[in-house]
Amino acid sequence: MSSNDERVDTPTASGTHDHDLQDREVKKDPESPLDVSEPEPHSIYTSTEKWAIVALIGFGGLFSPLSSNIYFPVIPTLSEVFHKSIELINLTVTMYIVFQGLAPMFWGTLADSYGRRLMFICCLLLLSVSCVGLALVPTNAYWLLLFLRCFQSAGSARVVFFGVYNIGPLVGPAVGPVLGGALGDHLGWRSIFWFLCIASAACALTLILFLPETLRSLVGNGSIPPPTISRPVIPLFGRGARARSTGTAPPTRKRKPFQNPLRLLFNPDILILLTFNGLICAVFYGVNTSIATVLHETYPTLSETELGLCYIAIGGGMLLGSVISGKLLDWDYQRVKRGMSLLSFKCGEDPDQTATAEEGDAFPIEKARMRLVPVLVACFVASCVAYGWCIERGVNLAGPLVFLVGVGIFTMAIMNSAQTLILDLVPSQGSSVTACNNLVRCALSAAMVAVIQLILDALGAGWTYVLLAGLCVVASPLIWVVIRIGPGCRAKRKRVQEGSGGARV
Repeated sequence: MSSNDERVDTPTASGTHDHDLQDREVKKDPESPLDVSEPEPHSIYTSTEKWAIVALIGFGGLFSPLSSNIYFPVIPTLSEVFHKSIELINLTVTMYIVFQGLAPMFWGTLADSYGRRLMFICCLLLLSVSCVGLALVPTNAYWLLLFLRCFQSAGSARVVFFGVYNIGPLVGPAVGPVLGGALGDHLGWRSIFWFLCIASAACALTLILFLPETLRSLVGNGSIPPPTISRPVIPLFGRGARARSTGTAPPTRKRKPFQNPLRLLFNPDILILLTFNGLICAVFYGVNTSIATVLHETYPTLSETELGLCYIAIGGGMLLGSVISGKLLDWDYQRVKRGMSLLSFKCGEDPDQTATAEEGDAFPIEKARMRLVPVLVACFVASCVAYGWCIERGVNLAGPLVFLVGVGIFTMAIMNSAQTLILDLVPSQGSSVTACNNLVRCALSAAMVAVIQLILDALGAGWTYVLLAGLCVVASPLIWVVIRIGPGCRAKRKRVQEGSGGARV
């Protein structure tokens, strides 16, 4: 995620922003001897324009999960046409995930220096070109399939960086396999990559025409003209605000120096949270990647289209889990906040003053964000085990699909809780957090995808998913460790920052 001073602000439910309200309240006082000028707005874009910019970014954000998940239903087919085992075809998924974790380190650094718009477009063009190669790869060149999947991942990785807007990352896992199954079934597996090529190229063209640069170190609040290469061909956004400008040159902003995101891994509480989150993600990938394979073996009459439709269960569960977990997190956060206020009232302290302590060291933010996670992990474990034994026993297809919905719901609920807490701990380093999160998650997920078929062959579906669920159980004590050591780690970071003049840790 981007840091607070880099974000494209989105409107609240009322269509306004706190800083917008503050800007409108500061006016010239005709009775005052001092001339108080109206300050520069945080952003020159209107509420409608901000939503449009977010929609454009969300459109681009669709392609990372789409290019990953659209591939899953045809894994059994690729195993046949390339004459390779499922393990070797899964290796192409593994390499995709590895590069998806590494590439944001490269693209993110370039984007912080040269602008988000340019890097975003370059990634989409790279994705489009790599899909041409994948669509034309000969079936006797498995090495080329593996190589081009790495390039495809690198082209979609910066899209993950922009995926904080959640439109693409939530829709992609549900829509991608359905499209992949239908295309593979009716037009052949190569049509999947032609579709991605055309769609990503069309998205890149749309962004070239309309997307403005939003990096504040280049354009400030949008009123500073960016370099020519970073300007949209058709400048639809912000024209009215620039036309109303008084002609005073807005202050320029220096580019921020490079901050090594890996430094965050030296914070014990953050490293533990990233590890816990990565393990949950790895188990999810183990389930998600193997869906087409285990369903194809257990229900051999399913076509590629029908296999793709089965992914709606887990993708829809992820979408539902994201919505539910957001409301659940807010509800429990407010419960902890009210509990602190009530305790302060009983102790004779000012509840209003205590309520504001959530911004300081005294507020138990770790408890507020993570205390429901053990329950969510238990539900996730139960869904995973039940899904595995439904496959093992070959019950009606409705059985495993129901539990796949549960896997999707509880995966998103757990990961959202952990990711929200990580951002709460270092709110000014959102980009670094995202980079580290991607790195840890992708490393653990790639390892899981590399061995999942071997485990399935050795243990069978039932015990395989018991083993995956067991990893989550083993990781669960990390939640209590974070709650216990978190306040001390926060206090230490604050002392270090104060001692170094506010430098990032």
